[in-house]
Amino acid sequence: MVVERKMQPLPPPEHRRVFRFVIFLALTLLAFSCWALVNSRINDAILIADANNTPLLAGDDDDRHNNGGDHPTSIPAAVPVGSDTTVSAVRMSGPIVRETPLAGAAGRGEGEGSCDAESAQVRVYVYDLPPEFHFGMLGWDGKTTAWPDVGDARAVPHYPGGLNLQHSVAYWLTLDILSSTLPPQNLSRPCIAVRVTNASLADVFFVPFFASLSYNRHSGLRGRDRVSRNRVLQAELVKYLMRQEEWRRWGGKNHLVVPHHPNSMMQARKKLSAAMYVLSDFGRYPPDVANLKKDIIAPYRHVVPTLGDHDSPAFQQRPVLAYFQGAIHRKDGGKVRQRLYQLLKDENDVHFTYGSVRQNGIRRATKGMASSKFCLNIAGDTPSSNRLFDAIVSHCVPVIISDDIELPFEDVLDYSEFCIFVRASDAVRKGFLLGMLRGVTQDQWTTMWRRLKEVAHHFEYQYPSQPDDAVQMIWGTVAHKMHSLKLQLHKSSRFQRTQSES
Repeated sequence: MVVERKMQPLPPPEHRRVFRFVIFLALTLLAFSCWALVNSRINDAILIADANNTPLLAGDDDDRHNNGGDHPTSIPAAVPVGSDTTVSAVRMSGPIVRETPLAGAAGRGEGEGSCDAESAQVRVYVYDLPPEFHFGMLGWDGKTTAWPDVGDARAVPHYPGGLNLQHSVAYWLTLDILSSTLPPQNLSRPCIAVRVTNASLADVFFVPFFASLSYNRHSGLRGRDRVSRNRVLQAELVKYLMRQEEWRRWGGKNHLVVPHHPNSMMQARKKLSAAMYVLSDFGRYPPDVANLKKDIIAPYRHVVPTLGDHDSPAFQQRPVLAYFQGAIHRKDGGKVRQRLYQLLKDENDVHFTYGSVRQNGIRRATKGMASSKFCLNIAGDTPSSNRLFDAIVSHCVPVIISDDIELPFEDVLDYSEFCIFVRASDAVRKGFLLGMLRGVTQDQWTTMWRRLKEVAHHFEYQYPSQPDDAVQMIWGTVAHKMHSLKLQLHKSSRFQRTQSES
């Protein structure tokens, strides 16, 4: 038997090659095991986000201004989260203890009673515009009721994903204000803003036009149309508002309009400029149309999923010093990106590359930001970008290189506590930026990292809204601006009676 086994022929060459390949594969997997351990916390955070159906945006902020069409993507749309009986929110991070209450701190809890005109900070009248101005763009027909049933998350139309979603502010504000009169057993939300159906009781008149979605979906000509659907909707909106007594009474100053996308409402923005706008920045607005005195800067809806507090890598677990991924060649103020690219592209601890949402770009950005100590937010075609808010929810200290940027909620948030600001002229000096970042000690970085974890919830859009999230912070800013606006309006009406009699 022994002799017979020795005389057995060797396996064929192809079998030996397979055997060697299996051994090589096993050794390769073993070599990467250490890398997997280092990145385990980041991967866990991504898996948690996926398990909770956290909506991921398929959109690169640098492309958002250049294409008015839909952007097909495998990343899901915004889906309000609900249970079998009531609507409930998903928060990835635990409660934050804050030193002082902010915009949404005066909210109601479950069982505290309904939110009414007496208890709210601002009373909002919502124009019953036809569905084509709002939820009709999402496939809702509105044949039986003026508005969708917002008490049932399954009945709420879903906002599309892709580049559309980062400018979806009007959608979240509309859902929130429509839900403000629901019984607390159906939906518990902060009581900053409440809807009133009597226009004489209103402080603010909300115009529920999904202007950013209209730009993204309806800017192109279709068929034999000579004018885009987006332009038609803007023209109809202007005519509608000009006929309203509420608009004529104060010239539209107490109206709230949400053209958050920088290219939205191009034709109507000047005609409606008396209104309070909710914008991403002022980069494409002349100061007589939009300015910080009357208007509101709101955050983009972030692209990457939020890191939970316990899943956020600390200083030593973030090997990359500085991170940037996006379009490099930009116009106007964005030219600083090209100069920084030439300065930083060969640095070993810097990730500075072109990137987009294609080829799994969102997941790469998620891991990249969570692996980096600092995330560069450099001016592009406009002063702001979604990248800043991706960095905040990734707990990657933002380095803002945008001299003309305006920031959301800066009256209550001190961004210098969790961001680093660098003038563009300094950033492009050889060795300046990296020298400054490498000079930040671990203790200094950790202080900013902890503050990022505390403030990240202020930049979350969700339904139902939660205390101090982005929706409530916007309503709080509206209430704040209404104080000075009411002073102006009341002073202007002092001699209204005597003028009418004369």
